[in-house]
Formats: sequence, structure tokens, C-alpha cells
Amino acid sequence: MDLSRPGRRAFSLPRLDVPPVELPGELARRTPPVLPEVAEREIVSHYTRLSQRNYGVDTGVYPLGSCSMKYNPKVAEVAAALPGFRRLHPLQPDHTVQGALELLWRLERALCEITGMERATLQPPAGACGELTGLLLMRAHHTRQGNPRRRVAIPDSAHGTNPASVRLAGYEALHIPSDARGLVDVSALEKLLDQDVAGLMLTNPNTLGLFEEEIEKIAAAVHGVGGLVYYDGANLNAILGRCRPGDMGFDIVHINTHKTFATPHGGGGPGAGPVAVTKELARYLPRPLVERNEDGTFRLEAGGPDSIGRMHGFFGNFGILVRAYVYVLLHGRDGLKEVAERSVLNANYLAELIKGAFPLAMPGRPMHEFVATAKPLKDDTGIRALDVAKRMIDLGYHPSTVYFPLIVEEAMMVEPTETETKETLDGLGRAFLQAAEEARRDPELLHAAPVTTPVRRLDEARAARQLKLRW
Repeated sequence: MDLSRPGRRAFSLPRLDVPPVELPGELARRTPPVLPEVAEREIVSHYTRLSQRNYGVDTGVYPLGSCSMKYNPKVAEVAAALPGFRRLHPLQPDHTVQGALELLWRLERALCEITGMERATLQPPAGACGELTGLLLMRAHHTRQGNPRRRVAIPDSAHGTNPASVRLAGYEALHIPSDARGLVDVSALEKLLDQDVAGLMLTNPNTLGLFEEEIEKIAAAVHGVGGLVYYDGANLNAILGRCRPGDMGFDIVHINTHKTFATPHGGGGPGAGPVAVTKELARYLPRPLVERNEDGTFRLEAGGPDSIGRMHGFFGNFGILVRAYVYVLLHGRDGLKEVAERSVLNANYLAELIKGAFPLAMPGRPMHEFVATAKPLKDDTGIRALDVAKRMIDLGYHPSTVYFPLIVEEAMMVEPTETETKETLDGLGRAFLQAAEEARRDPELLHAAPVTTPVRRLDEARAARQLKLRW
């Protein structure tokens, strides 16, 4: 609108080749809409400038702990755009979409092998929907047992979606404390478990990036009261090919394809959160499922009187599932194992680089991500984790996650992922250390950061509470 000048145009419509029709009066505006009038040259320049101000996974590292924002390989985009996938209609007969059905069938088999489960649904369109799906499967199981139960246990370091999903599924959240090592306090868990607990939601490695060393004992305790153990797949990236949730004792696993298999992430676009389960729970999965016929062809099987019903129209976000399949297929067993190893190596390398300024919040060696703390810096200079995050923008890097998990004061949660090179990690480490050094030399600089961006620091708390949008 600022660029608008009367009479400028950036379009030309073809000559009308149908009879003109008057718009019905009840649909006509009393006054014409106020639209910008700009030339093509100005439009192109405007949007190009905006794109150059943007930061994305194609332009730099995204060390957002817990979010696993990693580079999306372009070969997966090419595959998803193939006409045989892109031009399908979800209501086509099965015999006309055999390639698509085979891809879904093979993806389900791969996800079950990776997680140690029996069957999986690919319907959920996001990780949060996967959580809800898993909890509804848990409810269906207990209802069939004649004891629907009332509570689901979650650790105090859990993702915020966990308690939200628990409430949406009709349960009450039972919070389990962490011990001094940042792991589940097993003795506290055992004291809180009873016949009213439907199950436990757990991420492993947990939200602090630490592997739950007593996971088998935890699973046995929950199973001992008849509960189920649910694996939040947020951190599956850390253990690919090395160990499987099913082998740890989990009954239900949801998978974030955007975190683990590098399908697009963020921006409100389509996602996928498949849910895999043990043989005992497969009867409750959403339908339809893809089945393979004796002659090698594939079909969508509705059936299933115990199914919890659909979680998404048609068969989920198919294009995202194509991307996930390409990622799994091209990496293979050994490649997925290397993904986990490199993600753990990168996180530990970066943690070692910055520990002098930002020490780890908990003892022990982290896995794919680590939680450092800016508390020593705050105590010395008054500079908080938020100030450091804003200064990182000036230094050319996307900030890490801050103030999560909630159990760590001045938390800085960092996940470089496996896709970043040593040179990138060295640069990121130098930026962290530079911000810490500047905090001691010129704290006002960090209080004012960012100072190089088109928009200066916002009052984020006020913006969240008083949201006002305009164009």
C-alpha cells in the first residue's frame, strides 16, 4: 500500500470471450475495495526484498532445541512433485493408484521396523494430532478392558503439547518430577502409579536431551499397574538405527516426519505424525489401512469394528508422506543410523565449545540436543537468555530455543541436527561466545539487540496477549 500510486498496473487480462453478466445486487459491494496500484517492477522488488530478509532452513542453521529444524533434501521435493503422485485424487479407485498405495504400505513397514512396532496409521496430519491419536488408542484399549481410567502420567520436563493432548483426550495429567540428573524420578513415579493411571507419555531421549537410563524399569512399573507406555517421537532423531522404542517397552509411538525425516517444518503448512503400535493395539488403529493382496496388489481396507475412526480426511497429507518415504529409502538402515550418530556428535561438539560461557544445566552427556543455562551470565551481568538470543540474530544466526524446558532457569535449548558441518558449528559456537563476552563488556548492546534487523525488538508478551493484525 505504501508503494501504491493511482493508475499503475501489473497485469493485463485477456479479451472477454463470454457474455458479460451483472453481479447480483446482494453480492455487490457498496464501495469498491481499496487495493494497491503498483507496477510489476515494484511488486517483484518488494517481494524479493522481503525474501532476502527472511531466514530459513535453506539459508542457515536453525539450532532450535526440541524442534529439530533441519535441511529438507531437494530430492524429496522432486519426488513429491512427480505427476503420478501430485495429480492423484483421493477418491480414485484403488486399481488406479497402486503406486501410491504401495508407497504407503512400504512406508508403514519401514516405520514399524524403525520403531519396533507391529502396525501404523499414517493419517495424523501433525505430531500433536499423533499424540491425540495415541491417547485415543490408549482409551480404546482400556475401555475394552472395562476400565477406561482417568489419568495419564507425564514428566515435568515434557513438551507443552503432552498435557494439552491429555486433556483433549479426556484425561487428567499426572505430573512426574525429575531427579537431580534431569531424568524421571522412578521412585516418585512408582509411588504415584495406581489402577487409575491409563499410561505414561515419555520422550526418550527426554526434553533435556538425556537418555532415560532406567527406561526398562519405568516401562515395567507402568505395565505393572496395567497401563500403557506412550513414546513421544519428538526426539526419535537421536536413536535412529541404534535402538527402538518397542525394544524399550513402549506400546504406542508417534513420529514427527518433519523432525525425523526432514519433511517441511513450520509456517503452518501440512505435516504428518504417523502412529505405530504393538500387535495388541493394532485393532484400534484408524481406518482405512493399506493391505497387500496375495497377488501383490494393494487395497485400502476400511473394516475394523474396534477402530477409533478417522483422524483425518482421506489418508492424511500424502505429499508429506512421499517426502518421508524418499528420506527413509535413500538413507537405508546404515544411513539412518549415521543420522543419529551425527546428530549426537554435533550436539556434544557444540556443547563443548560453549560450556565455558553457558554450562550444561544437568550433569551427564547429552544426545542430539542439550540444555545450557545463561544463569551464571545473568548473575554476573544481568543479561538473560532472551538477550543472548536476540544478539544471535545480529551475529547472523537463528537463536536457540529459550526458557524451555521450564524446569531449567534461563534455559537455552540447542539442537544443531546432523545436517550442519563442523565449520557451521564453529561459527555458531563463536557467536555464542561473542555474545557472552559482549554481555560483560557492553550489556546495553544486548539489552537493545537486535540492532541490525528491519524491525527492532518487540514486546513479545504484549503481542501474544494483544494480537493486532493489519496489512
